[in-house]
Amino acid sequence: MTTYAVTGVTGHFGNRALTTLVQLVPDAHIIALARNVDKASKSVPAGIEVRKGDYTDQQSLTQSLTGVDKLLFVSSIPGAEMPRQTQHQNVINAAKAAGVSYIAYTSYPQLESAQSPLSEDHKYTEKAILTSGIPHSFLRNNWYLENDLDPIKAALKGHPFEYVAGNGRVGWAAESDYADAAAKVMTLDQPKAIYEFAGASRSYSDLAEIVKTVSDKPFEVRAESEATYQQNLIDNGLDSGTASIVTSIQALINSGDLTEETSDLTAVLGRPQTDIADLIQSYK
Repeated sequence: MTTYAVTGVTGHFGNRALTTLVQLVPDAHIIALARNVDKASKSVPAGIEVRKGDYTDQQSLTQSLTGVDKLLFVSSIPGAEMPRQTQHQNVINAAKAAGVSYIAYTSYPQLESAQSPLSEDHKYTEKAILTSGIPHSFLRNNWYLENDLDPIKAALKGHPFEYVAGNGRVGWAAESDYADAAAKVMTLDQPKAIYEFAGASRSYSDLAEIVKTVSDKPFEVRAESEATYQQNLIDNGLDSGTASIVTSIQALINSGDLTEETSDLTAVLGRPQTDIADLIQSYK
């Protein structure tokens, strides 16, 4: 019997992927990994074994991964005390030592050409997995619609929908769609080495038009300069450092960092992506 493990199960992505995996392989041995075992035990499906999965502790990770065949490795959140690259290397080293035979890793889109600072840790991790020699799939997720909840929710309240002027396109999809696809890849007999997961390619002006179809209140759509956009973020309570990062991400999107046409997501899901308008409706 194949033994599966999913990391980060107290997070939205890991929990959704775990729940989906349980439905796809109900008779398999599935292990939930989490830094906080007590918290995870209260949120995972009944009957699932929970083990400690602290990316900062390679020794305990090795113990927890012992006996695991397939590992869904959900990337950690940047900005922690231990650098993200060190955390990820710990997971890979532990997987290698424990004899894990396959890793599916949640990565960043079009990594060979990506310019965003967000891509750097993923470039490191993909290379480290390749160096380890462990068979793998890189799940290169485009952009979660949830990443843009702030402008969406503001527009639903009648405030302007603001973005940095430009023609960059984004493959927005629900985080749950990406998590479901990750779980499905784990069950494939011959998964691809790289999946470019993305929803339909749209611009921010396209997204604003979808919000308009859902909103009960009229709102303006404003394509701003980078300087104005950043200042507006600060005026609305964001600290200058975070405002600078958000603005730089918008600028990179305009340069094409997230522009791609791919059917990998719907092909693996075996269904259309969750309707964007329906998702936005749920935020009202």
